[in-house]
Amino acid sequence: MPNILPVKYEDKFCYNINFQSSFNKLYESLIEIKPNKYDKICVVTDDIVEKYYLDDVLNTLNDKFNLVITHIMTNGEKSKQLSEIEKLYEELINHNFSRKDLLIALGGGVVGDMTGFCASTYLRGIDFIQIPTTLLSQVDSSIGGKTGVDFKGYKNMIGAFYMPKLVYINTSVLKTLSKEQFACGMGEVIKYGCIWDSNFYDFLKNNVSYILNKDDSVLEEMIYTCCDIKRQVVEIDPKEESIRSYLNFGHTIGHAIEKMSDFKLFHGQCVAIGMVSAMYLSVKKGWISRNQLDDLKDLLIKYNLPIKTSDISAKDVLLASKSDKKMENQKIKFIVLEKLGKAMPYMDFSDDELLDAISYVIEG
Repeated sequence: MPNILPVKYEDKFCYNINFQSSFNKLYESLIEIKPNKYDKICVVTDDIVEKYYLDDVLNTLNDKFNLVITHIMTNGEKSKQLSEIEKLYEELINHNFSRKDLLIALGGGVVGDMTGFCASTYLRGIDFIQIPTTLLSQVDSSIGGKTGVDFKGYKNMIGAFYMPKLVYINTSVLKTLSKEQFACGMGEVIKYGCIWDSNFYDFLKNNVSYILNKDDSVLEEMIYTCCDIKRQVVEIDPKEESIRSYLNFGHTIGHAIEKMSDFKLFHGQCVAIGMVSAMYLSVKKGWISRNQLDDLKDLLIKYNLPIKTSDISAKDVLLASKSDKKMENQKIKFIVLEKLGKAMPYMDFSDDELLDAISYVIEG
């Protein structure tokens, strides 16, 4: 398995996904991007990742650039606000960052999305790279150039498509990931099998114990496969005008549940619940068998993911889903499965059908 996966944008090389087992190749990778070197670097991370990996990254960069600074934010979705972006802007201005400088996103999806958004807007655009430290960000959010912040409870409502210069995946960081956060990443991993590759879905079914025990070779194969699937999708459709929307399988209802839970449930957990709801709709339309729905539920449970939630209203979830940014002509662009391994959009579900599917994943 190669350790470099090139990603194209508009049929031209854009950046590499670099798979490593340490941070030892980070400086070398930065020099490959810009041989005459960046002048200043700002490493953006959160107060949890800081404790584990910030020193390792700084040790590879210090004394090699004119200035290396850090910006630490509070871990979690509630930090994903414009007010936090303003603090980062201020930090960059105070240190005279220019277009010759670089932002590094060291963290999960929140850190990556926010750093990318800041990079896309500061001085109308400066370079940034992704160093994803969660399974979810390694297999999904760090790839494809989606950046953004939440706004008044609406997830990723403000953002931009802005490509990184590099995605540097150090798979060894997953060893310190909590059971809950690892499970959240598996929600996105399982999604790829559902929408794109049924053989990969079978791989996930057949390797549960190896994956949960974080076996190096199996984990590396799994992450590489996910990145390669997302690469294929975003190269075909970088700005979500067609098949990139397939990656939203489980996300429309998932995002609504995430909002209605006041972000008490993690993103990957909500995606898992949303996938069950979307699969249920596929069963109702006769595209997927009930056995396949039960099989998905069983797989999610094996990977420590929820298949239901409680203490929220199905009607409120439906209302929240209708404020999703993926609405078209007042209709929800819902991603369902034509068959296992093949997704498709469907826009003609009635409110009653959607309420039925939402109620299916809400206890009580």
